[in-house]
Amino acid sequence: MLIPVYSTNGEMVESLEVREDVFGVPFNEPLVHQAVTRLMANARKGTHATKTRAEVSGGGRKPFRQKGTGRARQGSTRAPNLRGCGVAFGPHPRSYKQAMPLKMRRLAMRCLLSEKVLEEHLRVLNQWALEAPRTKDMIIALEKLGISDSVLILATADDQWVRKSARNLPNAWVMSVETANVLKIISYEYLLTTVNGMRWLEETLDPN
Repeated sequence: MLIPVYSTNGEMVESLEVREDVFGVPFNEPLVHQAVTRLMANARKGTHATKTRAEVSGGGRKPFRQKGTGRARQGSTRAPNLRGCGVAFGPHPRSYKQAMPLKMRRLAMRCLLSEKVLEEHLRVLNQWALEAPRTKDMIIALEKLGISDSVLILATADDQWVRKSARNLPNAWVMSVETANVLKIISYEYLLTTVNGMRWLEETLDPN
């Protein structure tokens, strides 16, 4: 399949032939949902905690005598049924990490990339023509490329000044193409990369 390649002036300069099994995959919603849920779960710290009655300070003294008061018997001032004391079934630190096979993760990436191509929300540049880190130049380039909504920019090692030019834009995010993931791609309306970035995605997400 062919994908148009643009310059930073918004002019189509060539057509890039890409693999159908990477950028033309049918969308698998349950698989993408699982991949996104996994990343969100793995980002959780799991440090929330409560103290049990054994961990709360104090409580060694019996609050009142066993019989004769008319009250329910109590053996400690730190029992869970008392206010400000130990918690019986509260949360404790744990890991929320979820496992997912590599082939499934790569298929989820191919599904999202194919959806961007189908919606015409994927923009491919021949190269970045930024001579200095200027936010104004980045805004002009995005406007000429027809990007009017949020955009995820996948940069390669050869792309100079891209990160610094886009870091002040509220609806743009720049990350290395090597660290791209389904959660970031699905969070932005447009996807922008270069020909080198497309070739790296093709090679990495090869289903064979």
